[in-house]
Amino acid sequence: MQAMAGTSEGALASDVLPGTPGPEQSAAWERRGRAALRMAASGWFAAAVLGQLMFASYIVGFYWRAAALGHPERWNDVLATGYVAGDRVGNLVLASHLLVALAVTAGGLIQLVPAIRRAWPRFHRWNGRVFLLSAVIGSLGGLYMILVREGTGDTSQHVGLSVMALLILGFAALAWRAAVARRFEAHRRWALRLFLVANGGWFFRIGLMFWIVVNQGPVGFDPKTFTGPFLSVLAFAQFLVPLGALQLYLHAQQQPAARVKLAVAAVLGVLALVTAGGVAAATAILWWPYLR
Repeated sequence: MQAMAGTSEGALASDVLPGTPGPEQSAAWERRGRAALRMAASGWFAAAVLGQLMFASYIVGFYWRAAALGHPERWNDVLATGYVAGDRVGNLVLASHLLVALAVTAGGLIQLVPAIRRAWPRFHRWNGRVFLLSAVIGSLGGLYMILVREGTGDTSQHVGLSVMALLILGFAALAWRAAVARRFEAHRRWALRLFLVANGGWFFRIGLMFWIVVNQGPVGFDPKTFTGPFLSVLAFAQFLVPLGALQLYLHAQQQPAARVKLAVAAVLGVLALVTAGGVAAATAILWWPYLR
């Protein structure tokens, strides 16, 4: 009687709730969700790799080449407050900032490649140390230039950059502490956050160029004074949006529900398209002209 009752109840549930997925259907949707999430994240990473390699080429091909040829004043072609004659300390801080920018850009990308981490763990550890130290030096240099040198932008932009620099220092400390304690999952999460915030300047550039191309001109800010509501928002969005996207991704990885994974995959897919568009615009407008 109990077996018959169980069978009847199962049949009744199937008749009343015909759309209820069975275990096999749920597992299939969960696999689709994982695949979609992985594909969307890979798409964003591919766009970021291309963009950051282009940015690294620009750093070497313009800034480093100008310095090597003895013409650091050429930095002023792209920086409002670049090389200043007689300002030895300020010029040294700026030079160190530009020097470590390559380590942050290229070294950070290398840290994200799982195959390298698995095949060459010692290289991964040493490259991670160089990346972390470079991020700290870059953030301290950025704070110095904000506080001491008069650059472009208004107070809101300076506050945004200062918050970003402080987050870099905080995330670097937390990533290092987790690694020393051998809490590798926590280390991975803090290192990912550090990577995103340390590359805030890159996000600022591609976000700005994407905005200009979409609007076919500088909307929401004055290009002469480099101030305006859009730039005030972008000063914080350059690190808050990437951090928010990462948090969504990490949350979706832990969720068994396929709908969560699919929803986050859709968000990451849109961000991947925006990133690709911003990279193309920044390459054409900001970087490639100074490499020819």
